[in-house]
Amino acid sequence: MNTTEFARALATRTDMSVAEATNVTKHFLDLLKEGVNKGERIAFLGFGTFSVARRPARTGVNPRNPTQKVKIPARNVVRFTAGSSLKEAANGKFKPLAAAKTAEKKAVATAKKDVKKATTAAKRTTAKAKTTAKKATKKVAPKKRK
Repeated sequence: MNTTEFARALATRTDMSVAEATNVTKHFLDLLKEGVNKGERIAFLGFGTFSVARRPARTGVNPRNPTQKVKIPARNVVRFTAGSSLKEAANGKFKPLAAAKTAEKKAVATAKKDVKKATTAAKRTTAKAKTTAKKATKKVAPKKRK
């Protein structure tokens, strides 16, 4: 999955447009880069942790000429340590996001409320029609004279 595919998937799971989801994805990645640039440790509980580690200078071997030694300078590297839920997902024990279930429940509840409102409105309309019919019948019916 690439960035575009991720943004599309995010848009389908939320109430965002694809453009908004793409923008959120770009800002999320930008915040990650900013944190890494500052040397911060960025942790997402259950998902994993991004951190910066210092790799010391070392001597390596030129693969084209194994007799030649090459100095490799020291540098910073990004490390990622997977969290428990990510490890479980990698082993086939993925649990869907609770928010997706909640969204389903909300949609069902909203549909039930809409049906109830429509039923109540229909009952009111029927009751008004009956009342109007009774009034009309009373006015039309002749009075008995004694």
